[in-house]
Amino acid sequence: MKRPTLPAESNSKAASRFLVSVLVVAVILLDAYATYVVFTSKFPGANDFYSRWAGGRAFLVEGLNPYSDEVTRRIQLGMYGHLAAEGADQVAFAYPLYTIYLFFPLSLIPSYPQAQALWQAILEFALLLAVFFTFRIYRWRPKSWLLAVTCFWSILFYPGARSIILGQFAIVVFAFIALALWAVKESRDILAGACLALSTIKPQMVFLLIPLLLLWAIYHRRWQLVGSFVISMAFLVFSSLLLLPTWPADFFTWMSRYPSYTAIGSPIWTLTHYFFPRLGTPVEVVISLLVLGHLLYTWRGAMDGSWPEFDWVVAMTLIVTNLIALRTATTNYVVLLMPAFIAFKTLDRRFRRWGAVLIALVELLLLVGFWGLFAATVVGDYEHPIMYLPLPIGLWLIFVVARPHLTKLTVEGPA
Repeated sequence: MKRPTLPAESNSKAASRFLVSVLVVAVILLDAYATYVVFTSKFPGANDFYSRWAGGRAFLVEGLNPYSDEVTRRIQLGMYGHLAAEGADQVAFAYPLYTIYLFFPLSLIPSYPQAQALWQAILEFALLLAVFFTFRIYRWRPKSWLLAVTCFWSILFYPGARSIILGQFAIVVFAFIALALWAVKESRDILAGACLALSTIKPQMVFLLIPLLLLWAIYHRRWQLVGSFVISMAFLVFSSLLLLPTWPADFFTWMSRYPSYTAIGSPIWTLTHYFFPRLGTPVEVVISLLVLGHLLYTWRGAMDGSWPEFDWVVAMTLIVTNLIALRTATTNYVVLLMPAFIAFKTLDRRFRRWGAVLIALVELLLLVGFWGLFAATVVGDYEHPIMYLPLPIGLWLIFVVARPHLTKLTVEGPA
């Protein structure tokens, strides 16, 4: 029987949490100030955030439709200094309208360099928060020095660093996914459902994960999780409909235009159309269906199996999502830190004494390798398509071949 919590203990915990919250806010503000002074005041950027900030500001301050051609032209002029050419990135506000709920105070800041600095500081904290909850999900407790190195590595590693540089919302989605999965294991189903709903700001990152988790919740009669997700989605959609009734149609209009100015598709598309163009669409479709079919076959392991099997299936789902999504980005790969951490924990447990050193060496190799590959292949302002291949394909192969090891060495039970 658990000892009841005394009022004094409860007050002490509340005070500690308040102090930690104040400290976190102070650190974020100091980080933002330093970023502004050193970087954004001189070199404003974070183009992926600028589109959302400018669209959100036009909507909140002037009442304009952020999806309209007028606002899109404003964004193009602000970002490029001229209208975007046909076939170039149109930098439109191509997110669900309720995305504004997550950053609307920043759109009220008239200075974009200041808003950018604060947003990038928030992204750094959100990435560390996602990493923290990923450690908790897998119950991985590495040595203190490896914990610090891995946190630092997560920010510098190509997907994370690129997401911060571009101001990408992929980190926010990663944080919501990590928090949702931690909440699932802790039976905090209302929190889990709400976080899953908020992760839909980038539906291409969760279009497989959400069905998996909802099926799992139904199978295990976790009705609060299902209900929380449905109610949260209903609130996000209908409240934003009250603000702008046309936004779903406007959003899907821009989504339909997206392929016309995005040259790179999924990693499987990149293999079958860019590197081996003779294979073409038929082979792309066959490979995608085989990969997806294999994934769906493994989902039963998440329903009937243990937490290790659940972790493996969820990680595999995140990998396959990035392999077959019609359009993806290397910034979306930040969520692949989750399967990478399962592999790291396996190395840590399997090699024990030298596991931590081996993980640090792998992290160094990945850090230098990805940034070196980028530097060697970048063309102007654009990544080479090869950057889309190593991480998702490599992780998919590891998770297929080493499945018994990855599931055996994961500690069971909630985090």
